[in-house]
Amino acid sequence: MTRIAHILRELGRNIYRNPGTAVASILSLTLLFLLFDLFWIAAGTSDRFYQDLLSDLRVEVFLEESVADSNIVPITGELSAIEGVLEATYISRDKARERLTSLVGTDLLVGYDESNPLPRSFVLRIDTDYLNSEKLDAIESELRSIGVASEISYSRRWLTKAEGARSLILEIGLILGALILATALVSSANNIRLMTKARATGFRQMLLLGAGRLFISFPFAAEGFLISGLSAAFGWLIIMYGRERIQFSQFDIVYPTLEEIVVFCGIAAVLGATSGFFGVSRQLKD
Repeated sequence: MTRIAHILRELGRNIYRNPGTAVASILSLTLLFLLFDLFWIAAGTSDRFYQDLLSDLRVEVFLEESVADSNIVPITGELSAIEGVLEATYISRDKARERLTSLVGTDLLVGYDESNPLPRSFVLRIDTDYLNSEKLDAIESELRSIGVASEISYSRRWLTKAEGARSLILEIGLILGALILATALVSSANNIRLMTKARATGFRQMLLLGAGRLFISFPFAAEGFLISGLSAAFGWLIIMYGRERIQFSQFDIVYPTLEEIVVFCGIAAVLGATSGFFGVSRQLKD
């Protein structure tokens, strides 16, 4: 109980004697965490937008002219049995004509009622877990092995570019996150070290009286925990304040869940405690 009281006393004394440093630490860390929060939201939103676009992607299998209409039902079963295919919808020549008319706004095949030149096809709805270049190539190979397709069409080029952009965003996010957390760690450690310089003589006296390094370091680790945790929380409070006042009608902003925010603030606090411990430990070695 005496040790806990000492730690709390030292924590309050550190903040009371160095209010400017404490406030500067909170402001700088809040800015760093706010940048990370904004990128986290941007990454989540772009990923949701990417998934929404993928959900509209369809694979269209155009049939050979030699395929008889009587074989449509068994072919439907074969296509639906392919791993990753959720549904196979048959598009007859008449239905293809309706689709074309709806697309261009006028019937371009007037007078071709008995000789409709449009090809028959199947439109395949694909499981979202299979909507990537590698798995779609495998599905295409299986489709061709059935031997009824004259052409298989889907947005290959768009999908390749979208995957590249998504991978780039992920890489940038990992690098940015690492840089921000490293900067926060170093900044917090340096601020704690500045606070301890003024008390170097007192530390030496405590060491001579038998106090352990861990016991001396703990109030500063607690201070780092408190400052970093508060900074992370303030960053999210700013985000939530802006959330209530900024709305986008074109797309939905994806925010982390409350549980994820709490975990993030906890991790930030632990990093702050770690930086505080290292900051004072280095001073004790000098």
